[in-house]
Amino acid sequence: MAGAEYITAFVTLFVIVDPIGLAPVFIALTLGQSPRARLRIALRSLVIAAILLTLFGLFGDKILAGIGISMPAFRIAGGILLFLTALDMLFERRTKRREKQGEEHEAEPEHDPSVFPLATPLLAGPGAMATMILLAGKPGADWLHVMAILIVMLAVLGCVFAMFLLATPIERALGRTGTMVVTRLLGMLLAALAVQFILDGLQGAGLMPAFS
Repeated sequence: MAGAEYITAFVTLFVIVDPIGLAPVFIALTLGQSPRARLRIALRSLVIAAILLTLFGLFGDKILAGIGISMPAFRIAGGILLFLTALDMLFERRTKRREKQGEEHEAEPEHDPSVFPLATPLLAGPGAMATMILLAGKPGADWLHVMAILIVMLAVLGCVFAMFLLATPIERALGRTGTMVVTRLLGMLLAALAVQFILDGLQGAGLMPAFS
């Protein structure tokens, strides 16, 4: 595989994972968290996402086939989970829970979105997993090719981490009102993305025609 093709693989994963678009989503999901807590959440989500994408790059097709799950079904499940997260963002349920805890002076653990929805399905979602399977599983590919694809994936996650580090300065610039507006807007966008995952799954399963 030529160097230009690895650049294409990087661009493909970059577009699907969307590090730039994930930065404001990270702000919304970690609203009210300290910079240190945000760093822990960011690192944990990236490590988990890297492990998941590596597993799917190496054994993805075998894992899904072995347990009888098709990629369309995987996309539909990811879309449903993402839609539930979008509802929380749209109706500010997480913010209300924090305010109630503050009023009652309860020391309950903070919500940790590192595994869900950050690591999956936002970072290691159906699209990214499917892309890893396709890129690493190219016909005639050897271990050098697979390792190169894994390095490309880590480079994309490195871009995500860089954007996550900018989350706190961005939140300060927006202020509380601006953050609330962005949270609601991103909730709508996440809901649309979730529906798109579901539609792609239905089309892949042959249950509905593809749209042009």
